[in-house]
Amino acid sequence: MRAFLLRRLVHAVFVVWGVVTVVFFLVRLTGDPAALLVDATATREEVDRARHALGLDRPMLVQYVDFLASAPRGDFGVSIRERRPAMRMVLEHFWPATAQLALAAVVLAVVLPIPLGVVAATHRNGVIDHASRLGSLFLQSMPSFWLGLMLILLFAVALGGLLPAYGWGTLSHLILPALTLAAAPLAQNVRLIRSGMLEVLQADYVRTARAKGLAERGVIYRHAFRNAAGPFLTVSGLSLGFMLSGTIVIETVFSWPGMGRLIVQAVPGRDFPVIQAAVFLFAILFVAVNLVVDVLQGLLDPRARAFDPAA
Repeated sequence: MRAFLLRRLVHAVFVVWGVVTVVFFLVRLTGDPAALLVDATATREEVDRARHALGLDRPMLVQYVDFLASAPRGDFGVSIRERRPAMRMVLEHFWPATAQLALAAVVLAVVLPIPLGVVAATHRNGVIDHASRLGSLFLQSMPSFWLGLMLILLFAVALGGLLPAYGWGTLSHLILPALTLAAAPLAQNVRLIRSGMLEVLQADYVRTARAKGLAERGVIYRHAFRNAAGPFLTVSGLSLGFMLSGTIVIETVFSWPGMGRLIVQAVPGRDFPVIQAAVFLFAILFVAVNLVVDVLQGLLDPRARAFDPAA
């Protein structure tokens, strides 16, 4: 297990490095932020002074080396627009606003599909099974921003303001954004658990467990679900990355004051330090979650370690 964890940690470092490197060069293709800080009638000399003040007149390679030296310490410089430390701004928007939204969506998308998928599989071709498959297909086929707008029209307009359409601060404000963000991963996970359980329930060891007189609940969750959970765990890790990136759209739709809205505001303003700090935090969270998923898979199924392609 120690060698397995070491390989995963090394892989995680290279993933984060690759992500921040790509973003570092891509954001500089969007234009010169100094041009946005000066007056429209500014002379070339004034623009050059602004670029010098921001350190953007240095060679690209020098900027990149400085970036790699400071990024591991969490130092991404100061925001071009607000003149505040970029990482501090990102963390202020991430916690608690984005963290609350992401955690609520994770609970809905990871915890709720387990009983739904198991019940659908154990009642194959029944009413519950048909309803779960139809609902999953419906939720996966809708863009998240469209679903969010439809939920606003239904709960905030048609039902007389049953739930707020925008804002942050209370549980009622959290419900619609969390449902919108979790809808597609929830549907996907229900289908994964159902298909995995249907396959496992036909296995010999499940029939043997039943023949020994074990309680049905124990057979389902202790024996069958444990062996069917591998693909579900893998996709759940990827789903968190999907939900983290999805906060950019969802927070804009619901005016949620989180990190997603901060990125939306930083991109057109070419606020390079804020964009790089936000992507760095996203990458760290995504890699950390997938590392936890890999460890859980290794504990549930030792074959995941034995046949690890990174070995």
